[in-house]
Amino acid sequence: DLGAVLDLEAIRGAGIRIGVDPLGGSYYVEALTSELVDKAWEIIERVEAEGGMANAVAKGWPKAMIEEAATARQARVDRGEDVIVGVNKYRLANEDLLETLEVDNTKVREAQIARLGKMKAERDEEACQAALAALTEGARGKGNLLALAVDAARLRATLGEISAAMEVVFDRYGTVPTPVKGVYAAPYEGDSRWQQVLDGVQAVERRLGRKPKLLVAKMGQDGHDRGANIIASAFGDMGFDVVSGPLFQTPDETVVLALDSSVDVVGASSLAAGHKTLIPELIARLKEAGRGDIKVIAGGVIPPQDYDYLRDAGVQGIYGPGSNVVECAADVLRLLGHNMPPLEEAAE
Repeated sequence: DLGAVLDLEAIRGAGIRIGVDPLGGSYYVEALTSELVDKAWEIIERVEAEGGMANAVAKGWPKAMIEEAATARQARVDRGEDVIVGVNKYRLANEDLLETLEVDNTKVREAQIARLGKMKAERDEEACQAALAALTEGARGKGNLLALAVDAARLRATLGEISAAMEVVFDRYGTVPTPVKGVYAAPYEGDSRWQQVLDGVQAVERRLGRKPKLLVAKMGQDGHDRGANIIASAFGDMGFDVVSGPLFQTPDETVVLALDSSVDVVGASSLAAGHKTLIPELIARLKEAGRGDIKVIAGGVIPPQDYDYLRDAGVQGIYGPGSNVVECAADVLRLLGHNMPPLEEAAE
C-alpha cells in the first residue's frame, strides 16, 4: 500500500521513531525546538559580533555553512541514509517522460536583441544617459540608488545599463565558489565502492603523472550553483583536481578557462534550460581550439528526451536529477580510460 509506505517514510524522515512516545506532553518536540532555537541564536550572535550580515557575507562563512550542509545531505542521499521517495528508494522501473516546453533559445535571444534595439531607437537617449550618469554619481556619494534606478528605468534604461552604471563604482561581486573538503567523504569511510573510485583516481593519476582534472562550469544566466558546488566538493574528496568556474560564463570564457587550467574534463551544470544551446557551443569552441579531446559531461535538470540531442552534439556523460555522485565519478573515470569495476562487484 503506497499510502502506508509514505507514512512510514515520513515518520522515518522526521526522526520521530526515536522517542517511545515522541509527542507525549510535547517534550520531544519542545526539545527539538529548543535545540533549533539555540543553534540559530548562536549564528545570530556571531553575525552581530562581526558587524552585521553584510560583513559575514563578505567573509564567506554563511555560504560555507550552506555548502557544508548541502554536501553532507547529498552524501546521505547517495548512501540511502536519507530517503527521497522516487529518487533513491521506491523508484519505478520505467519512468514516464514529463512534457516540457520546448524553447528555441537562439530565436528568443534574437527577438530580445531586436526588441531592445527598437526600444533604444525610440527612447530619449540624452535624457536616459543623463539618468544613468546621475545613478553613477549617486553610487559615488550617498544618493538614493533605488530612486535613481527607477528614474533611469522610466526613461527606458535597460537592466544591464542600470547595473553597469553602478558597477563603475562598486565593481562586480565575485562569484567563484570554494568547495568544502572532507564533508562528502566522511560518511563513506570503509565503503567498498568509495574505495574502488579512490583507487581508480589514483590509477589514472599514475598513468597521467598528475591528478585527473575537472572544470565545473556554470554558463549563461544560471545562478543556481548548489549542485555544481556539491560536485566540486565531492570530486575533490575523491582525489580529482577540481577547478570551480565562476557563475555566468559564456562558452568562449569557459573554453579559455579550460585551456588555461589544462583540464581533462569539463562538467557543465545546467539548471536553467540552456543546455541545448550553451553546451553544444562549448564543444564546438573546444574543437575550434584544437582540443576536442577534452571530455564534456553535463549534469542538472536536463529532460531525458534531450539526452540524444546532447550526445549527438558530443556530450559524453549526462547525469540528471537523482544521479549518485560516486557513480558519476566512476563513469568519468571510464571516460578517462580506467577499467572501472561495475557497481555490483563492490557489493560482493
